[in-house]
Amino acid sequence: MTPMHLWARYARELTEAMTGLAGDVTGLAAARPAPVLAPTPRDTIAREGTARLYRFVGDGPRRGAPLLLVPSLINRWYVLDLRPGSSLVAALVGAGLDVFCLDWGAPEDEDRYLEWDDVLARLGRMVRRTMTTAGSDKVGVLGYCMGGTLSAIYAALHPAQIAALANLAGPIDFAKGGALAHMVDPRWFDADAIADAGNVAPEQMQSGFVALKPTLDLAKLVSIPDLVADPAAQASFRALDTWASDNIAFPAAAYRTYIKDLYQGNRLVAGTHRALGRAVDLGAIRCPALAIVADRDQICPPAAATALLERVSTKDTTTLRVPGGHVGAVVGSRAARELYPAVASWFATRLAPGATRH
Repeated sequence: MTPMHLWARYARELTEAMTGLAGDVTGLAAARPAPVLAPTPRDTIAREGTARLYRFVGDGPRRGAPLLLVPSLINRWYVLDLRPGSSLVAALVGAGLDVFCLDWGAPEDEDRYLEWDDVLARLGRMVRRTMTTAGSDKVGVLGYCMGGTLSAIYAALHPAQIAALANLAGPIDFAKGGALAHMVDPRWFDADAIADAGNVAPEQMQSGFVALKPTLDLAKLVSIPDLVADPAAQASFRALDTWASDNIAFPAAAYRTYIKDLYQGNRLVAGTHRALGRAVDLGAIRCPALAIVADRDQICPPAAATALLERVSTKDTTTLRVPGGHVGAVVGSRAARELYPAVASWFATRLAPGATRH
């Protein structure tokens, strides 16, 4: 076990122990209802292995092209529908959009052989199922984190299907990936050695994130005294902590391509990345494109995400800058005031019946 892994384990165990102790002392651990996660009503439209396609239920009629949310492959989807009052999904549904979401599910041991192409093929099947269910020949797509990278690749390969594309903190130019890109530099990082051992465990990936900000877990404890008299803050803390602890593995074969082709080779912006048997040309994307970046994002620095807008063919490009880090920008206290309405308005305009999309 590397020193990085040891530090991650130590920080996690210390956080758990101190959080429990603080809860006992302050009453935070007293009998309280479990956090309400993923509160927006939804129907399961399709199943494929452990993956699911959801369609969210709204109060009003659904109008215009549907919107498919594509979360990261290695984090649970419900960060986009975390809890009441902190849900991008609820804001989009409330704006009258027909919202779907791909739940990638949790890979099992045999999924170590799931290739990058297999991941993109699954995304393609979910895109087509979304269009069929909604009765539309186009779909809007919002990809978050790695889901933004995958969505951009898919949109470049199938531009005729995409009505509008939003990249929420997904790296495109990996040379601008900051500290995370530096960590996986091929001079000292062997992706093959990691992938040869099987699926990459959540603990392995978390150790990298901890290395970016080694006091992050311990910093959570500082806020615990402030939670005692604030039930809303307690609910937020519990929900986010539950999600952050609910991680899933990275299929080994897909991980190998993601690190070697994209992070180490930066082939996506170079135009030399190949997927599903074809070269990926971001210039083939002709639909309206939105890049959403967080000002304190260390996982995907803003320049890594806005690189998409420099390479698409459409003139309808927008950059939305929001406060916070990679996760806080999506579920933080300011997200409901700044991120959610802006994204809902952008899609409502571009997915409306009769909207000009090229």
